[in-house]
Amino acid sequence: MSDVRAMVQTGVGELTLERFPAPATGEDDGLLRVEACGICGTDVETLGGDFPLAAPVIPGHEPVGIVERVGPRAAARWGVESGDRVAVQSDFGCGRCRGCLNGQSCDVQPGTYGFMPTRARPGLWGGYAEAMYLAPGSVLHKFSAETPARIAALYNPLGAGFAWAQAATGLAYGDTLAVLGPGQRGLACVIAARTCGAGRIFVTGLGSRDAHKLELALELGADVAIDVEREDAVERVRAETAGQGVDAVVDTTPHATRPVIESVQIARPGGTIVLAGIKGRNKVDGFPSDDVAMRYQTIRGVRSVDYHSFRRAVRLIESGTVPVERLHTHEFPLEQAARAVRTLSGETGTGAISITIEPGL
Repeated sequence: MSDVRAMVQTGVGELTLERFPAPATGEDDGLLRVEACGICGTDVETLGGDFPLAAPVIPGHEPVGIVERVGPRAAARWGVESGDRVAVQSDFGCGRCRGCLNGQSCDVQPGTYGFMPTRARPGLWGGYAEAMYLAPGSVLHKFSAETPARIAALYNPLGAGFAWAQAATGLAYGDTLAVLGPGQRGLACVIAARTCGAGRIFVTGLGSRDAHKLELALELGADVAIDVEREDAVERVRAETAGQGVDAVVDTTPHATRPVIESVQIARPGGTIVLAGIKGRNKVDGFPSDDVAMRYQTIRGVRSVDYHSFRRAVRLIESGTVPVERLHTHEFPLEQAARAVRTLSGETGTGAISITIEPGL
């Protein structure tokens, strides 16, 4: 591999195909041949300018691929060898501090794939490319060769499902859960909660836009799907829970602020509310803080996914016990990365849930 094609975000709404020299690697790093890179709402926000980038940047923080080259020390540390299929966590660091060695955030020099400017050598810091540099502090998750790359790419949303619906809420066997928003991470929360033995699971969405997602949520383990354009989510959940509300709520809706307020009324007294949907510049007016206090509720914010939740996602995908492939709806070649992102946003095409960019197409 002499040079590498990559899609570079040079400004708001601008993705340009460029070529980079394949970087040299040593004993502590490596090179990934990208097979598939998942995209999520953050990709939509960065391309649209709602999430600032230090452009030019190669986006893509959900890559799956084949280890093309790996140094001996890196191979020992990561437990991989050339030819292995792996998923790469988005956050990386120095590779030496306690945080890195424990699979947590770096204490010294944190970085994030898909957000590093190309001027930082060796430049190949994102998954919208034929190859991606593997820094010494990378965290890799090995997949079996039998797992299709585009299905393995579901490791990120499914990891979020375990991190947000189970780890962040403390969801126990038999607990009830409401998931606000049936996007890929909302559906992943349903899968994770059902896998963990949740009691009743509620999912909300907009029937005019999310009907296929609400139907899929029921197939994946939700008990009740609520079209908020036809009925009041608070009233429905309370009616279904004898007026008590649910043990935990996860808000995955982007931009919309009303679900944050509704979460307080949907969660039972003493319940937990997890805020996972990024609202951008939208502020939550009229937030009922007194209700939170009087109802002894806990509110937690989440951003990324921990190592153990990723491991659970990988094991679930490889087990074949849940039809996670139902989440995958589209794949695009590298040159159509902008179209892929706009398809996820609903601007182009319909029915999108999980989308991959695949340089080999």
